[in-house]
Amino acid sequence: MRGQADAVIIGGGIIGLSVAFYLAREKMGNIIVVEKEPFLGSGATSKAAGGIRAQFSTKVNIEMSMLSEKLFRQFEDDTSSKALFDQVGYMFLLQTDEEVTQFTRDYELQKSLGLNVQMLKPDDVPQYAPHVSLDGIQFATFCPNDGLGDPHEFLSGYEHAARKMGVEIAFETEVTGIETNNDAVKLLKTSQGNIETPLVINCTGPQTKLIGQMYGVNIPVEPIKRQIVTTGELDFVKPFFPMVVDVKSGLYFHKESKGMLLGWADKSVEPSFDISIDPDYTDAILEKALDRIPQLEEAEIANQWAGLYETTPDHHAIIGWDSKIKGIFHCTGFSGHGFMQAPAAGLVTSEIIASKKPSVDITPLSPKRFRVGAITNEKNVI
Repeated sequence: MRGQADAVIIGGGIIGLSVAFYLAREKMGNIIVVEKEPFLGSGATSKAAGGIRAQFSTKVNIEMSMLSEKLFRQFEDDTSSKALFDQVGYMFLLQTDEEVTQFTRDYELQKSLGLNVQMLKPDDVPQYAPHVSLDGIQFATFCPNDGLGDPHEFLSGYEHAARKMGVEIAFETEVTGIETNNDAVKLLKTSQGNIETPLVINCTGPQTKLIGQMYGVNIPVEPIKRQIVTTGELDFVKPFFPMVVDVKSGLYFHKESKGMLLGWADKSVEPSFDISIDPDYTDAILEKALDRIPQLEEAEIANQWAGLYETTPDHHAIIGWDSKIKGIFHCTGFSGHGFMQAPAAGLVTSEIIASKKPSVDITPLSPKRFRVGAITNEKNVI
């Protein structure tokens, strides 16, 4: 494949296709998405747990997720494709005084920004998440506007809508180099030939650092393995069962195909591209799950997999123009909340590229923040 494009998006996951859709709506001309695999969403998107929440600790993450939830709700109207945003809510179980203090502060910020979030006492928990052990729980936060979605459904919707607007998707097309001229992007080298373009949008998630190395920039995004287990059918998992996060242990779980999905972030895992299943990791997830949901003792493992978080030092995404090369835009580094913020990320990216005021002030997400030290850490990370 040789040719020209007005914009090339690197990466065919949920972020890349969201950007493609919203950019095409801005009538940005000839847009090409290049994906190194033979199908879309084969990386982090296919491994995502499917959670959608706005309960974060920073203003920019709350606002990005609230915008995304709005766009998820109107997804069919926007794309003409059906995809279920199952608003069963998100619950955070709080045990320590430190957790209560932090989440109370977060709760007050979330409420001030218009989020419909509640502070629950332990006795309130069973009406939302029955059969969850209340041992050690002081309080819980719950937002009924949060919930669950199938990343593949939303990815497919963006793909079909983008194609209808003329977006080209090139599969098995790996980026091998970026050529510049006078500190501006000139040409994208790929395994299928070169593409001349003045605009490259980096949506490569865990692969982001490799893209930066092609033109001599260190983009601080590290690939970190996370592992998930699903169970067989469980009678006690009701259709309204939410995503539940046990903050102290780091365990999270939600309903999944009449059973349950269980996950946990092992903070000791070193950066790598390894996504092999670690039996010890699985055992740790199950042990934590049994402590919080004793009825899982009868459950059978249905499936398990590992995927990669694209993690930044402050657990915020990187959205904005490259600090060195003109014409390179980054939309990456979502640190575990890429799927849930994909609609907002695509929209604000398209707005900025089209020289419009973005729907959310994403100044805190600028790639320049690491160089100038303007960093605010997201504390509510799973």
